[in-house]
Amino acid sequence: MATDEEENKPTSSLEIDNSATDRALIASVEKTFEGTEVPSWKQQLTIRAFVVSFVLSILFTFIVMKLNLTTGIIPSLNVSAGLLGFFFVKTWTKLLEKSGYLKQPFTRQENTVIQTCVVASSGIAFSGGAGSYVLGMSKRVAELGDKAFLLDIKNPSLGWMTGFLFVVSFIGLFSVVPLRKEEGEDVRQILHFQLLLELLPMVLCRRFYFDFSATYVGVGMICPYLINISILLGAILSWGVMWPLIAKQKGHWYAADAGDSNLHGLQGYRVFIAIAIILGDGLYNFVKVFGRSVIALYKEYKKKQSGAIIPYSARPTPEVSPESFDDQRRTQYFLQDRIPNWAAAAGYVAIAAIAIGVLPQIIHQLNWYHVLVLYIVAPVLAFCNAYGCGLTDWSLASTYGKLAIFIIGGWAGASHGGIVAGLAACGVMMNIVSTASDLTQDFKTGYMTLASPRSMFVSQIVGTAMGCVISPIVFWIFYNAYPDLGLPESKYPAPFAAVYRNIALLGVEGVSTLPKNCLLLCIIFFIVAMGINGVKDVVGEKYSRFIPIPMAMAIPFYLGGYFAIDMCVGSLILFVWEYRNKAKADAFAPAVASGLICGDGIWSLPSAILALAGVNPPICMKFVKS
Repeated sequence: MATDEEENKPTSSLEIDNSATDRALIASVEKTFEGTEVPSWKQQLTIRAFVVSFVLSILFTFIVMKLNLTTGIIPSLNVSAGLLGFFFVKTWTKLLEKSGYLKQPFTRQENTVIQTCVVASSGIAFSGGAGSYVLGMSKRVAELGDKAFLLDIKNPSLGWMTGFLFVVSFIGLFSVVPLRKEEGEDVRQILHFQLLLELLPMVLCRRFYFDFSATYVGVGMICPYLINISILLGAILSWGVMWPLIAKQKGHWYAADAGDSNLHGLQGYRVFIAIAIILGDGLYNFVKVFGRSVIALYKEYKKKQSGAIIPYSARPTPEVSPESFDDQRRTQYFLQDRIPNWAAAAGYVAIAAIAIGVLPQIIHQLNWYHVLVLYIVAPVLAFCNAYGCGLTDWSLASTYGKLAIFIIGGWAGASHGGIVAGLAACGVMMNIVSTASDLTQDFKTGYMTLASPRSMFVSQIVGTAMGCVISPIVFWIFYNAYPDLGLPESKYPAPFAAVYRNIALLGVEGVSTLPKNCLLLCIIFFIVAMGINGVKDVVGEKYSRFIPIPMAMAIPFYLGGYFAIDMCVGSLILFVWEYRNKAKADAFAPAVASGLICGDGIWSLPSAILALAGVNPPICMKFVKS
């Protein structure tokens, strides 16, 4: 054991204090598992892991689908997937132990496989577009907007939705395999690919009221304080100030006989100003993330080209930390099962060829050359989105989708089904860039748990296949159980469906049909959204945490403020909890929030079944203004 004098002795670049090394190894996670044999990548892919994954995938798809069809605010469900996965695995283990059939406990690699499958599967409930671009193609949503385009529709059906997902959902996995570097130093980049929160802007009701939904309270506990405050500010600004003022211009700015849901009336201001904020925020982040990604890659390229080697004596003294031993072991296993780049390229080309032939048969408004262009551009965008997520913790999948709506929709034209073509192109792009980000996150998780990249890749494929089947079925249950699904005043208004269709409408029809001064207001809010983001970046982290987020503010512009109260209640609960006992709040708040979200979301399954059977609640209570 080192004495105090020895511990305080300065170390040279060639010396590391032994006591510090011992302390680091004691605190090391991988030191704990050093004597445990790491199973091969094939042994990590067990039947029991996939069975648990399938059950959890169904539960989480219902949760995500419910969020999609209500507010569309979808927090990261990795924590929830991990918690429920642990619960199921623990229950399974206990039952098998009592029955005497337990031969091998679940390994942490199997747990990683479970989480990877569940997140991949439930992610299809978002990127599959059941509550956005798919429903936006339907006649039900088309009747809410411009009646001149009622023929440019494609109603949902279980068959074509499943086929569409199988064609477009896998190719993104092959586009980011090259991100897995072969040099040990570059493996550290995998650690940057973390998706802390994917907040999807969606839009819905018309008023402030108290709902106190367990889902929104739980989401509020997971979302950062600034997100919830931004949503509340957006609700106050829009429904408390702007819409009442614009409503006074009825007969001047828009026709006096324009209905409340008419896009040429007040509804047009609600929809398109919200879209302008979303696009302004999205474009700013797109340029920033894309720019940072290019600069980072350029610096890495120049560094390798220069071949400069820093003399050993000039290198900083290495710090001994609990991660040093962990990094060495994790890097060793992470590099063992390499996925050849030629295999990824061959898989991408094969799937692209199938898609070019099949997608125009599923979506007749989409031509083969539209698909070809999408698949040529997609690998670059998928790489940028995945790399950008690592730098900024922000996925821009929905932004890439909206860009595809404008480009392909405008290219196809209004007379050739431009609306449906644009929405279908959105689906292709969103699935590619979204699954690309998910896979990089899986690689990061696998790196931390010594799970093989090959097992992560296979788990992602299996989970995606599960999602391609489960997600359309779950949506079909909702769609048939609630005949008013997609309508503004229904229990499941699927508000983003109308937003996406209106973006497509704007792309094929132009801005000339907007009500008076709507375009001017859209331009102002578009610039303001970009300006707010610019200010946040300029002032730095110290002050930016007090500046609202435009994307979050845009959510209630069309949606209303009812869920903002619930989410702020969630923030208040977390704030008080952290004030009283921060350690317990940090440890247990994610579990409590996950329980609220999962419990309320899982109830949607029996609720939908009861609705299909025509069973109504015995008592329904509602409070309305006098």
